[in-house]
Amino acid sequence: MTQHRLEVADVFRQHAQEFFARWGHTLSAAQRKVFRDICACRTPALGARFEQCTHCSQQNVQFHSCRNRHCPKCQSTARDQWLERTAKELLPVPYSHVIFTLPGALSSLVRQNARLMYNLLFRCASETLLAIARDPRRLGADLGFLAVLHTWNQKMLAHPHLHCLVPAGGLSLDRSHWVHSRKRFFLPGAVLGRMFRGKFLALLAAAFRRKRLRLLGELQTLQRPEAFDRFLRSLRKPKWVVEVRAPFGGPEHVLKYLARYTHRVAISNGRLLALRDGQITFRWRDSADHKTQKVMTLDAVEFIRRFLLHVLPPGFVKIRHFGFLPNVCRAKALQLGRALLRASPQPDPLSIRQRHAIERKCPYCGIGTLCLLGYLPADLLNCPATPARLTLDSS
Repeated sequence: MTQHRLEVADVFRQHAQEFFARWGHTLSAAQRKVFRDICACRTPALGARFEQCTHCSQQNVQFHSCRNRHCPKCQSTARDQWLERTAKELLPVPYSHVIFTLPGALSSLVRQNARLMYNLLFRCASETLLAIARDPRRLGADLGFLAVLHTWNQKMLAHPHLHCLVPAGGLSLDRSHWVHSRKRFFLPGAVLGRMFRGKFLALLAAAFRRKRLRLLGELQTLQRPEAFDRFLRSLRKPKWVVEVRAPFGGPEHVLKYLARYTHRVAISNGRLLALRDGQITFRWRDSADHKTQKVMTLDAVEFIRRFLLHVLPPGFVKIRHFGFLPNVCRAKALQLGRALLRASPQPDPLSIRQRHAIERKCPYCGIGTLCLLGYLPADLLNCPATPARLTLDSS
């Protein structure tokens, strides 16, 4: 029997009562749902399916997943399905990775106005990339790219940023040919940073004038127009970080690259090392020290608080397409791009259904496949109430 590997769910279950006693009054309905789902994922609380091997007749009970997009255990299948669809939309050109980051001075404002601020981040980053790329002095082309929102750093602190994966080139403005960028240079990061800063602060000022910002607690002093203007002026002084990495490879490299960014959560189970005496130890990568792997120990309640800070607003779309890649025109634009690049059709990757059939081989004999016999509801599995359920019901 394999040893149980430490999971985020273990921290949640063992320290649920302490966490809700300290922070329960501050949680949103979405955060409570994430807490409940992670605790119940792949346990009898969600029921199970009953399977039997077609070769050795060995029977197996598989507990259901919660399928919450913030759950560390439920992202692999969603990621594979998304990558399968995206593989058909990649062009045979090098791709560049561009990262837009909001400064730390905006962290409190983001926490109180998450949906608005994340939407502004998407809008300003996309408009900046498209505008600079259309400039004849830079590239003189229309881009088509996707952007993925991350809200955390390696310590699970607030660090909102966008990962944009951009073809190193684009359609000419008259749609007559494909414009290639230079091999070692895509777009100037300093120019992108200045335009991004200007656009974001202008839209932020407009949101304040329209009274769309929540300014409570430590931000109450910014409710006066003169104080908010001073706050905006302080944000215009420092440079805003836009990292532009050199084009790095074609579609086969892009898929591997995307797999690391699209369906991540604040921390994966693989980074957890130990949970003892109310303390959780995990690995983190220090980008300020040449990306050296280090170890951090946090109070378990603080660990849970940091994790739940990164729960996205309900219905918020964190992976978006821009330029010539929105849904309404994506198929025609990709067809035109492939024609201009004289690209041959790419063979379809192994489908999710085919991979799933391979993965569902019997773990006992390794020959037969597991065949579904039926489903078992939670009440037939003698499921006890979880700590999360007790806490949520009593709060």
